[in-house]
Amino acid sequence: MRVLLDECVTRDLKSEFTGHEVFTIEDAGLKGLTNGKLLADASGKYDVFVTVDQNLPYQQNLARFSIGIVVLQAPRSTHAMLAPLMPKVLAILETIKRGEVIVVG
Repeated sequence: MRVLLDECVTRDLKSEFTGHEVFTIEDAGLKGLTNGKLLADASGKYDVFVTVDQNLPYQQNLARFSIGIVVLQAPRSTHAMLAPLMPKVLAILETIKRGEVIVVG
């Protein structure tokens, strides 16, 4: 599974995605793009986009993009706060479909 981490997700979380190819926005050359343009460019190149942006599902028609979306809910976007969510995220990666949005928190 090719996973793309949003700019707002700590890059330290990359190591938690065992068995998957994980890229940051910077790694992918997509830094600075707005959400719509970012998701359009990532569609088809990555399987899942991981973000902590709680508003993303309300700002975009996510079903039109060919990428699954995982929204992480935590008090802060730190490794210590997000790492406990990872067992659930890894399980979701096994079944998530393109265009699907799953909130984990």
